[in-house]
Amino acid sequence: MDKLFVIFNPAARGERSRRLMRCLSSRGSNLITLAETTRPGDAKLFAAQAVRDGYRTIVAAGGDGTINEVINGIGRSGAALAVLPLGTVNVFARELGIPVTIEAAWAVIERGEKRTIDLACAEANRTTRYFVQLAGVGFDAQAVRTASWELKKKFGPLSYIWAGLKTIAREPMNVEVSTNGSEPRGCGAAVLVGNGRFYGGPFALFPQARLDDGLLDVCVFARCGYLDVLRYGQGILRGAHLGLRGVSYFQTERLICRASGAAPFEVDGEDAGDIPVVFSVMARALHVVAPPARGGNDHA
Repeated sequence: MDKLFVIFNPAARGERSRRLMRCLSSRGSNLITLAETTRPGDAKLFAAQAVRDGYRTIVAAGGDGTINEVINGIGRSGAALAVLPLGTVNVFARELGIPVTIEAAWAVIERGEKRTIDLACAEANRTTRYFVQLAGVGFDAQAVRTASWELKKKFGPLSYIWAGLKTIAREPMNVEVSTNGSEPRGCGAAVLVGNGRFYGGPFALFPQARLDDGLLDVCVFARCGYLDVLRYGQGILRGAHLGLRGVSYFQTERLICRASGAAPFEVDGEDAGDIPVVFSVMARALHVVAPPARGGNDHA
């Protein structure tokens, strides 16, 4: 087993955090270095330092937000990402087929099997930020911005429902999307960009997505009023949303999002600023420690 640098978010769910500490203590290996985060941004800094110190496997022990910080520290260094899912939803772990129990997830890391997936990128305001699962512009991102850290810690996924209801009451945003920067491909109140299939848990919002196909999957929702969100939600639950009126879906290597007014965007469930933003994908640029993909591709 490689030397492991484990970046642990102690703010993750309490009992799972305690089980992680017991799991690591039982190993007692001098191959494991543990670093605890204390503030936003720590995981990115720790991961970048671990790469400089020669670690080849960086373990993100937390939720999807912690994973996002870690991959932004790893960047294109060639170091591998491993995941111990401690968050509320753990979408990326689900995408990779990583077990949710700490002991079973640790067994995946000990086996050390690796595969290579695409690394998605968002560029805005002269800043580049990587993401592995999804990004959103407009309605979805406004809900992420509205759901404070304190609210998420107290209520978990319910905080997003509350934030979504508050967002519906706001004046709708109109986000224009294009693939080449000139000819609009469409516009909508919510634009969701997938590297993987899942959104918000077990919901396959991007059914054609693969983690290793060199493409981003884009789902545009024209309106986000109360009835629209209810209709879209029912369609997503049934896996029938792509056939609904007001929903468009396509794949691209590059996506540009603009709006006439202010509109936020998020990556992997974390507020990332305001648009305009350019999304792109670097094919097979990230190594991950994960079980082999089923069916010979990266549909986990």
